[in-house]
Amino acid sequence: MNSVRVEKGCLKTVAAIGVLFLTGCASGYSLKSVEGGRVAMTDVYDSRPDREAVAVLQPYKHIVDSIMSPVIGHSAMAMAAYRPESPLSNLLADIIRQGAVRVMGKAADVGVMNMGGIRNSLPEGEITFGTVYEITPFENALCVVTLDGAALKKLFSQMASVGGEGLSGARLVITPQGGLVSAEVGGKPVDEHRTYTVATIDYLAEGNDKLDAFREAKSKVFPSVPLLLRTVFMDYVKDCERKGKFVTSGTEGRIRVE
Repeated sequence: MNSVRVEKGCLKTVAAIGVLFLTGCASGYSLKSVEGGRVAMTDVYDSRPDREAVAVLQPYKHIVDSIMSPVIGHSAMAMAAYRPESPLSNLLADIIRQGAVRVMGKAADVGVMNMGGIRNSLPEGEITFGTVYEITPFENALCVVTLDGAALKKLFSQMASVGGEGLSGARLVITPQGGLVSAEVGGKPVDEHRTYTVATIDYLAEGNDKLDAFREAKSKVFPSVPLLLRTVFMDYVKDCERKGKFVTSGTEGRIRVE
């Protein structure tokens, strides 16, 4: 092994050389901007696999496949999540709103799911455990919050400001600039003097993802046993399969840009 010895009197010289070296290597480039986005993990990346990586993962592949591969249902169509509304975000918001039955015995007035929490698309055809995990990979749990009409309007305004989120039980009209024009729940304008139940995930209920109106909740109710969004999603798919139905969804003007 090579070694370098520096005498005490030479430290300043070495430091000066280091500074000159670093200065000489300066590229003159500077960071101008940073852009982020989603990259769907699909089989397109399987066309040129890394042999060494495959060898490392091979011992675990059989175990993971045995858990993730079983088919639990079928989708009638391919679904993606995008703003202002989409088939997949509508589906998950509907599932969340109906999931409130398991928390308070009835569906919530409104269901809200953030686009950022939907991490992949739902393909047409077979739905496996792995499919559901890829779409909802986080340990987000279902909860129901109670908001007065004023706080609910504020929540809808915050959803409008980002161009829309997953929504069920309500209809919004928003501007291209992110303003809220009107909001209805159950076909009626939001009444600021009334209270509404909103089913969502615990992450949002804490006021995250620019939806801090949730912090004005009068109450938050969780199941006695934590109920993950992923579990509610799987149960919905399995229930459709038992009934001989394909999972399907669509867009219907829940959030309209005018």
